[in-house]
Amino acid sequence: MPHILLDYSSNMEDRTDIVALCDVLRRAAIDTGVFPMAGIRVRALRVDHVSIADGNPAHGYVDISVRLRAGRDLPTRQAAAQAIFAAAEAHLAPAMAGHSIALSLEMRDIDADLSPKAGTIRDHLAKEDRDV
Repeated sequence: MPHILLDYSSNMEDRTDIVALCDVLRRAAIDTGVFPMAGIRVRALRVDHVSIADGNPAHGYVDISVRLRAGRDLPTRQAAAQAIFAAAEAHLAPAMAGHSIALSLEMRDIDADLSPKAGTIRDHLAKEDRDV
């Protein structure tokens, strides 16, 4: 973990590279040192129909949701949330300088008792990357 989901207004595709933003968030999560690399998932969902603030269609948004297994203390989660948010903000700075954009992030714990997992990604990583 974490699973990082960003949903964004469709007009953001004209303002920034969403694929690159996904990679920026992935690297930021790794760089925190808090999350095992093999567990990081980043995905983006485009939202075609939105109504923001005064209804001006020029407004855009990127909302980042970070879900992770419980067990990390609040200061660790706060630092990780700030690091991921700062990476997103830096990537989006050029777009935000010229457009009306809302950027937000929420980090929340997943109840491990209600979230079964299975996967083989670690089996396919280089040995030195399995527990990073």
